[in-house]
Amino acid sequence: MRRITDVRLPAPEPGASDALHWLELDSRGTIVDIQPTAGGESLAGESWCGDWVSPRGIDLQINGGLGLAFPELTSDDLPRLIELLDQLWADGVEAISPTLVTCGIEPLREALGVLRQARSLHEPGRCRLLGAHLEGPFLAEARRGAHPLEHLAPPSLTALKQRIAGFEDDIALMTLAPELEGADAVIAELQDHGVLVALGHSAAKAEDAKKAYAAGVGMITHAFNAMPGLHHRAPGPLGEACRQGGIALGLIADGVHVAPTMAVLLQRLAPKQIVLVSDALAPYGLADGEHRWDERVLLVRNGTCRLEDGTLAGVTLPLLEGVKRLASWTERPGAAIWSATVAPRLTIDLASSLGNSLIGQPLNTLLRWNQSETGELSWQSAA
Repeated sequence: MRRITDVRLPAPEPGASDALHWLELDSRGTIVDIQPTAGGESLAGESWCGDWVSPRGIDLQINGGLGLAFPELTSDDLPRLIELLDQLWADGVEAISPTLVTCGIEPLREALGVLRQARSLHEPGRCRLLGAHLEGPFLAEARRGAHPLEHLAPPSLTALKQRIAGFEDDIALMTLAPELEGADAVIAELQDHGVLVALGHSAAKAEDAKKAYAAGVGMITHAFNAMPGLHHRAPGPLGEACRQGGIALGLIADGVHVAPTMAVLLQRLAPKQIVLVSDALAPYGLADGEHRWDERVLLVRNGTCRLEDGTLAGVTLPLLEGVKRLASWTERPGAAIWSATVAPRLTIDLASSLGNSLIGQPLNTLLRWNQSETGELSWQSAA
């Protein structure tokens, strides 16, 4: 048996991740027990000096990488898709919900087929493909952002079936505008298939959002972006989600999509609800510059992606870079780590607690986080 002492665990509440714990590992390097360190207790073992241990990241909104856009996947792209999954593992990400933005029906179905094929090729030490995240096409036109207008569709069971029939078990998450006529039936159908429904690219008011949450919508896609913001007379879907609690709040922590001050305020308002996402696009892992995105040009500068008309489209920053940035803004590193590693698991029922995300896991599949004297957060493989 091996014991590691003076370990901190990520947690959303202020101060909760300051408590020290010890880990017990078996002869194979697998965690078999985690216990808090009693006050004044001195234990023999390898001290981590207050570093955090966490699972790897889970990214519920990532649109592609290494030049691949997930909605454009064909079987010829399988080798590069595997390469991307290897890259994501190296970047500290254990699993992703590959995001398919609004596109034509046939390309969508072809991409779902390729993702199914790639899922069957999973190997240990490689980022895992979860069910897909369909972002669209049931979006509010006025809030569509970079989604192509010609492929938006009114929500209906017929339109849903055209897109996902035969792939119901390959989808984990769907983003839609719940205020649109016909959305109620789509939400109910998706729930019957075990798909988490998220509010996004929506013009919903607080009253619309309240109704949607009662109907089972359980997440907000990229909080603040492509939706009404917080206002003292119009709290919108985000304000209602914070009031209710229990609604996951996807957050892009690049400092461009959401100002650092607003990210800090959101964490103080709803620390248990924040789920960091990357919103990375096809140029993830590539250099800044001009890149193609379907038939359009994507301009990438300092990790931020915009269309030629200036529309904000996404990022090329790794998920765990968002953790570092959020930690630097909020000065709550344990909460930032939790939001990218534990919160996504809870959101899509991959785990019910931090404990069962760590116990039973080999140390070499986990992450060790250190905060320098200057406050900078960094990570490495835990073993």
